[in-house]
Formats: sequence, C-alpha cells, structure tokens
Amino acid sequence: MDALISTKFAYFWTDTIWIAMSKPQPPKPAKPIVGFFLKERDLAAEIVQALQVQLGPVDMVSPWLDFDFTTYYEKEMGASLNRRLVVFKTLMEQDRLPSIKRMTNDIEARYLQKGKRRVNIDPGYLLPERFVLATGKNFTHRIYIGQRIYADLTLIYQKGAFRTLPWTYPDYADRCLIDFLTLVRNKYMLDLKQMGDSRIAESGD
Repeated sequence: MDALISTKFAYFWTDTIWIAMSKPQPPKPAKPIVGFFLKERDLAAEIVQALQVQLGPVDMVSPWLDFDFTTYYEKEMGASLNRRLVVFKTLMEQDRLPSIKRMTNDIEARYLQKGKRRVNIDPGYLLPERFVLATGKNFTHRIYIGQRIYADLTLIYQKGAFRTLPWTYPDYADRCLIDFLTLVRNKYMLDLKQMGDSRIAESGD
C-alpha cells in the first residue's frame, strides 16, 4: 500500500482505489468569554475578580444588557436581572472548558443566599467558526466533554456573520449581544494573526 501525506489528509492507495483519511489537527487556542446575570450590579466587580484568578486579565467587557427574555429565573433570583459578558485576554486550550465550568459553579455557590443563587455564570469560548457555552445539562445537540459537563454549540459564524441555531438561547440571539461578540471575534482574529496561527484560513469566513 502506497501513501501520500498532505496537510489535512493522508491518501492511501490500495489495489483498486485511493482512500483519503483525515489527519488529526491541533485545536486552535480559544478566546475565553464568561457571561453572567444577576440582580445586584454591585456584585459584578467581585465576580470578575474571582474569575480573573483562573482566567487572567480582562480584555473586553460588554455593556449591561437587560435579561428579560424569560421569567424562568425570577423565583430564584428576582425580576429585573442584568446580563454582562466578560472577555479574557489570555487564550485558552479548548479542553479546559469543563474545569472552568466547575470553577464558575463554585463561585455561584459562594454567593448563595438562603439556598438561592444571586448570580448565574455561563462560561464559554469563541473560535473563528463558533461560540460555545458550557453546561451541566445534557440535550440533543450537546456533546459531553468530561467532568459531567457538556458543550453547547450556541452560535456559528458563516458568511461573515454569526448565525443562530434552533436551540440558541434567546438572550444570545439578541442583536446587541451578537454585535458585541462580533467585536470580540475581530479582536480575537487579530490575536491569532499576531501569534502567526496558520489555521486561521480554515475558519468560518
């Protein structure tokens, strides 16, 4: 059997046919993004400080956004909730996401009041082609990534814009939030170029 190796595929020649086998590719470093919502904005600085212990310095912060797409959390956290996204400067390995989700769960537990959460934290990461969140809940489109944590494919980037999916949370489909993520992606792509990452060309543009 003869073989021809290319960048992405290994081609093997049998007696009758060429067989193309995909070659494992190293994953891109991801841009860490943590969203949280709460009622008491005064807690935000403490939450961000706790996140920085594991994720490093902050790169970008979204404006405050109203979290009014559902009443699901009102019984636990009250009404008139506020959402914010915090973006971190240091890029991360994608396989860190389960441990980061466990860390944010610990932060939520630290701020419990009479058994109820005062803050809900959603860690995730951005890649050129998609935005992923971590969750402890399984569902049809979620992939298990270890430590009892699943990856939720929340948005995809195609033809120069973020695209929602049938299961995208309404708040992550909001135009203001998507506009902010677009700014984050622009910054992230510059970061990758400065690193000389040759895999940028394989992204969702």
